[in-house]
Amino acid sequence: MHIADGVLSTPVLVVGIALSAIGTAIGLRKLQDAQIPFAAVLSACFFVASLIHFPLGPSSVHLVFSGIIGLLLGWVAFPVILIALILQAVFFSFGGIVVLGVNCLNMALPAVVIGLLLRPLRNKISPRVLGFLAGSSAIVLTGTLVSLSLYLSGDAFVSTANAVFIANLPLAALEGIIASFVIVFINKVKPEVLNGVQHHD
Repeated sequence: MHIADGVLSTPVLVVGIALSAIGTAIGLRKLQDAQIPFAAVLSACFFVASLIHFPLGPSSVHLVFSGIIGLLLGWVAFPVILIALILQAVFFSFGGIVVLGVNCLNMALPAVVIGLLLRPLRNKISPRVLGFLAGSSAIVLTGTLVSLSLYLSGDAFVSTANAVFIANLPLAALEGIIASFVIVFINKVKPEVLNGVQHHD
């Protein structure tokens, strides 16, 4: 889902930077000291998972785990994902610096939306279904935002935008399955993570 530098139009870049800055500020304000180690682990998971990617024109497809991050941390997903993206850009030239705001927005905003929509359902549906919905929905939303970012940057990227969205559909199913197992495991070994995180909002 990373978009490379030099692809997007200036208005798209500016909007991405502004919205990511707002989201990160909210996330940092909501981040509690007790959450920092857990947030660091999730940031590391995102960092490793999204390094294994398949280039697709000016973008790429890869695992994100943003659905899990949003489900467990809500708005804190913004700083968690931003830190990982910065490290990837600096050490591996993955994505880019100028496009950092858009890449962060495209992956963190779906995580927050998933958290807001699904966390209230955590005691109403099974952890397996909860995890699948979180993982798959986050990828679909991210794919939509990436495609929209490309589409708004010029007619030259319309075909690529469509290809990116379609390529993310099977990935959504895969990430949903992985997230399902992760949430089931967390519910067994540390259920308070699922049951207590809601109160951090």
